[in-house]
This record gives sequence, structure tokens and C-alpha cells, in this order.
Amino acid sequence: MKKAKRIYAVAIIAIVLLAAAYLNRETLAMAGFDWFVQGSLEKKLETTYKPADNRQQPKPVNVDRTKKDPFSLLLLGVDQRDDEVGRSDTMIYTVVRPSDGKMLLVSIPRDMYVEIVGKDYEDKINHSYAFGGAGMTMDTVEKFLDAPVNHYASINFEGFRDVIDAMGGIALPIEEDIVNKGYGHDKFVIEGGQDLYDGKDALNFVRYREDAGGDMNRTERHQQFLHAIIEKATSMKQWSKIPSFIDIMGDNFSTDMLPGQLIDMSQSMLTKGDLTMYSHTMLGQGGRLKSGGAYYYFPDEEDQQQVQTMIQSWLDADTTAANLILPPKYATEPEKEVGSLSSASGQ
Repeated sequence: MKKAKRIYAVAIIAIVLLAAAYLNRETLAMAGFDWFVQGSLEKKLETTYKPADNRQQPKPVNVDRTKKDPFSLLLLGVDQRDDEVGRSDTMIYTVVRPSDGKMLLVSIPRDMYVEIVGKDYEDKINHSYAFGGAGMTMDTVEKFLDAPVNHYASINFEGFRDVIDAMGGIALPIEEDIVNKGYGHDKFVIEGGQDLYDGKDALNFVRYREDAGGDMNRTERHQQFLHAIIEKATSMKQWSKIPSFIDIMGDNFSTDMLPGQLIDMSQSMLTKGDLTMYSHTMLGQGGRLKSGGAYYYFPDEEDQQQVQTMIQSWLDADTTAANLILPPKYATEPEKEVGSLSSASGQ
């Protein structure tokens, strides 16, 4: 049973990467790592390693052998169907601080109007993935936040359909029926009030786009979706099933972190007893450049500058935990553990 739990802990990280770290810390802290298990997991994770191409100026990544230095990771939730070129509908700039077990997650709305590095014009930030994959997206985010992007991890939502069905469904906060029926949109109805939702309904929940909240609500739904998967995975008692989820995901999960590096980083984070996650969604104002033109989300310049300063604070290894700049919503609250991505509101 102990070995099964160890496999479970690392497999969950492979599926949802660092977002699962907080919720799995107790399992790993009690069980530890079995390095014989690590060898088999590294083999299983080999297909997830995909270096980021199309970077204009590839940044050297200094691998910290002591696993102490802060680093940044761009989490991408991609909606790609069949042979389409995908777009990164969910984009979370993450700073990981292994030395003190803290993580900062900054959500960037998909319609944010930014300069697309390599295209020399401004457009929606999620178009950078369609134009140049993870590499161009990393460069674009670097320029927008004036901060390095050391690694990326990409998850295609389509790949979660079978995973969710294998789990037996997930719980989603849907109180009333959700109807998607607009012109040019997928047509579907998600019945509200269900205890669990299958893979098809869960994927439609992510893709729903006709509510009044626009980009901000869509970002929150993506976060709720990921959180629901983590919650279900951590509650499962059939530990032996968890490693097979990596196989089910197939080519739908990729990262430029080597398997051994991913597991070592996970070990370093999960053995901390006081892991804490802080989240913020970047602010802005929706609008159009011209009547009838495309809808964009224009960044709030003050918030953008504050986020840049906050990230610099988190990436500085000399910044103590007590002196870290926190997102505004935590400024007047005592420090506490935050285990849900869905709490990112930035307000």
C-alpha cells in the first residue's frame, strides 16, 4: 500500500504538475520517495518531455542541484481538437520557491492585448500559442511581465475527457443548466445539479463562452476544472489506477522539464510541511479597438507594474518568506494556506 501511494503522489504531479503539490504534500511527507519507483516513473514520463521550439532568444536554465533556487513555470491549458492548431485558453505564470515551500500563481486572461514576440504586432496573448507554440508564448509572456520564463507545462483539455471518465466523473459547481447555443459556437446543454459530471460535460464546462462575465469567468471555470480533477484524484482509494492516467493522457501533456528534474522538484516541494499557494488574476478592461472589431482585454497598467514587482520579489532567492510581496487580496489577511486555484480573483 505504501508503494502504491508513492506512485499515486508522483503520477498526480505528472498530470496536473505543481497545482497538485499542495494537496498531496501530506501523503509524500509521510511516505517518502522510493527511488526504485522513481526509475519506472521516469521511463513513463519520457514521452512528456518536449523542448520549447521557436524561442527568439533561448534562455539558459541553471539547474539548481540543491533544488533551492526559485524558478518560473508557465502553465498552459490548451484547447485543441483533432488536427486544429490549439490556443492556450488558460495561462498561469507560476513562481516556485522550493526553499520555503511557497508558490505564486498569476493567471493571464486569454484575450489580454499584448505584443506578440516574433510577430511585431499586438494581439490576444493566447494567439501566441497558435502562431509559435510554447516557445513563442514563453517569449511573449516574458516581455509582457518583464520576467523570465524558465519552463513550461502544457495540458490539452481534450486529453482530460478519458481521464475524467476513468475517474468516474468529477464534481463541478453547476447549479443551473448551462446552454451554449450562439451562432458559430458548439451546441450543448450541461444539466445543473448533478453530483458528478462525465468527461464530455466537464470539457463543455471549460469551453462554455456565452456568459456575461466573459474572459474573467472563463478563466475561473478553467481553474475550477483543474481543481475538480485534483480533488477527485486525491480522494480516490484505488491507488493502482492513478499511474495509468499518464498513459490515457498520451500526447496531451508536455513539458520541457526532464522526467528526473520534474520528480526531483516535486520531491523537494512535497516534503515541505507548510506549502502555501498565492494566486492573482491580472486586471484589465474589455473592449474593442474599433466598432465591430475583435474583442480584447486591455491590461490595467498599474496592476501590470505591481505584478512585475511582485514576481521580481518572488524570483529573488535572497527575499525571505516574510518579505515576499503578496497579491493585493492577501495584504490585509494573515498568512494562510491556499489550496484552490479557483480562489484567484485578484480583487
